[in-house]
Amino acid sequence: MKKDLGVKPFLFPMPVLMIATYNEDGTVDVMNMAWGGICDHDKVALNLEESHKTVANLKARRAFTLSVADVAHVEQADYFGLVSGNNVKDKFERSGLHAVKSKRVDAPIIEEFPLTLECEVNEIQPDGFRVVGRIVNVQADTSVLNAKGMVEVTLLQALVFDQFQGGYYKIGDKVGQAWKSGKPLAK
Repeated sequence: MKKDLGVKPFLFPMPVLMIATYNEDGTVDVMNMAWGGICDHDKVALNLEESHKTVANLKARRAFTLSVADVAHVEQADYFGLVSGNNVKDKFERSGLHAVKSKRVDAPIIEEFPLTLECEVNEIQPDGFRVVGRIVNVQADTSVLNAKGMVEVTLLQALVFDQFQGGYYKIGDKVGQAWKSGKPLAK
């Protein structure tokens, strides 16, 4: 038996993504964003409220990095969602994390997050405020790469957001192989 829950943003998993931009004075701004993800093979979509400091930075700099938050940095990741850069000018410094300037886009790369997409703003859609960014490069820490040089999900220790209970979880065990597990049914 199923029960109607009404209109809710209930999809799982939701990646815990860190958007990093530069403020007008060159300092680093990072925000936690759960409403966004891949929207094409070389594009990401960010769904934001226009009141965020990050939105002003995106409009001004037209660039950002998007990092996958990991278990080791759950405290900082949650902090970036709790505190606004509009109100706390030294928000990034308080996190204890470190940033370097991307060589490809006008945005910072947070050194501690193991996977980062370097992006240019491709389009800003004012309806609900959506930013579509073009991925120009992906950087991964070697600690999350397998022997073939590809990102290994179990090594990444990526956080996902639970929209139902408001919790953070890490990705678990592999249970199937894409484009193979369903082949018996395709006969």
